[in-house]
Amino acid sequence: MGVPGPDWAVLAPHWQPEQRSAEHDAAADEELASLRTTAERVAGGGIRAAVLGVNDGLVTNLCLILGVAGASVNAGTVRLSGLASLVAGALSMAAGEWVSVRSQAEVAQGMERSLRQAWELSPPVVLAQLTRSLSERGLDRETAVRASRGVVTSGRDAAATSTRILFGVSARDVGSPVVAAVSSLLLFAVGALLPLLPWFFADGDAAVIASVVLTAIASLAVGGALGYGSGRGVLRTAGRQLLIVAVASGVTYGLGAVAGSSVL
Repeated sequence: MGVPGPDWAVLAPHWQPEQRSAEHDAAADEELASLRTTAERVAGGGIRAAVLGVNDGLVTNLCLILGVAGASVNAGTVRLSGLASLVAGALSMAAGEWVSVRSQAEVAQGMERSLRQAWELSPPVVLAQLTRSLSERGLDRETAVRASRGVVTSGRDAAATSTRILFGVSARDVGSPVVAAVSSLLLFAVGALLPLLPWFFADGDAAVIASVVLTAIASLAVGGALGYGSGRGVLRTAGRQLLIVAVASGVTYGLGAVAGSSVL
């Protein structure tokens, strides 16, 4: 007796076998490949580093530039302050990402070593935990038992796979600290450079307006890209991103203006 096939009425209630075609299969394969690529970027920290880098660069440097400009200082001071913020922020982001990702990897590796020790102490206990974890995810007990035995006999990947099943963590899922650090450094620098660019060609109100406009456009682009990639709606996500930048920059410019009138 063969193994029964999946219940398509449950998995895809609107799908009918006669609808299947080579084009549909190819489209499904393409969608899965795209999802796999996205998952790898998420797991590797690439998307997180990219979003944080660009967004932090935009917001941090625009706020600093507007704060300094609000204090009515000359364009040279604004440029120097902006460049210092760009370099310091980019290096800080890179260092923070490297330490963060590296620490996550070390913790995950330590968990895998501890799991190997638990396996050496009592294999049945680990096997029972794996079976229970897989059962809680919807597998029937017989299938969960077979899958658990397959995992623990899969060779050198057994500890990593077991740790992922039991605790949702694996050193292989953390990503490269170097990639995260370099991504953060470069993207923060790009984000921080945009609001600073106008100050190399103009000063005063014209430079302030240009900085705000460039940052707003970049924020809309970042938010729109996130909305498109996540399927949550381009306009909604772009608007949220722009609102965050607007509030932060408005508060900073106001504080700079107050400081400039009372201190300088």
